Amino acid sequence: MTSGTMLYEGKAKKIFATGHPDQVLQYFKDDATAFNALKRGTILGKGVINNKVSERLFRLLEQQGVPTHFIERKSDREMLTKKVTIVPVEVVVRNVVAGSLAKRLGLKEGEPIHPPLVEWYYKNDALGDPLLSDEHVRLLNLATPEQLAQIKRLALKVNGVLQPFFGERKMILVDFKLEFGVHKEALILADEISPDTCRFWDQTTGESMDKDRFRKDMGRIEEAYQEVLRRVCG
Repeated sequence: MTSGTMLYEGKAKKIFATGHPDQVLQYFKDDATAFNALKRGTILGKGVINNKVSERLFRLLEQQGVPTHFIERKSDREMLTKKVTIVPVEVVVRNVVAGSLAKRLGLKEGEPIHPPLVEWYYKNDALGDPLLSDEHVRLLNLATPEQLAQIKRLALKVNGVLQPFFGERKMILVDFKLEFGVHKEALILADEISPDTCRFWDQTTGESMDKDRFRKDMGRIEEAYQEVLRRVCG
């Protein structure tokens, strides 16, 4: 593991300084949390899987013109990335009704959403990451209207790339969370894309292949993450 100074520790990752002022090292942990960290546990091997899956997807998105913070994967658990200032707005793109959307609006889980729905959430654990409108984002000065428009455009582009990619692997991309950051005044995709941040259903069986298995005590959590790794990375 890196010997650099730890700059930040989150629920799923530790961030370390490097010898380069514009770069940091992400270390992916096996720690698992749900319901705003009210539920805690461990998913063995999760950090390794999320690192490798994120690398594959960041490389794919870069090839399709989506700017990301990814530089290179340094080890099983470490990823070198550009240093960003995170925009405190989590972006959720929804292709199928599931999770909080179904509960909040009384919709039937599993119903397709056309066109995809983009939602904003305030990245604030103390407040429980509340749902935001564009006006709320402006009121809280979390992002400029121009940044918000760019984030939405990029989020939908990510969805347009990932949906067919997962479809070819017999996976339904139900919904997913993205985070964006500013690097040298440019807005780029940051954080990770993994079974922690996406909701996947098997195309044939409809079985969950993501952190919902941990949230709902469904069992076979490690097996589901390993299957995502196999399908995504071969």
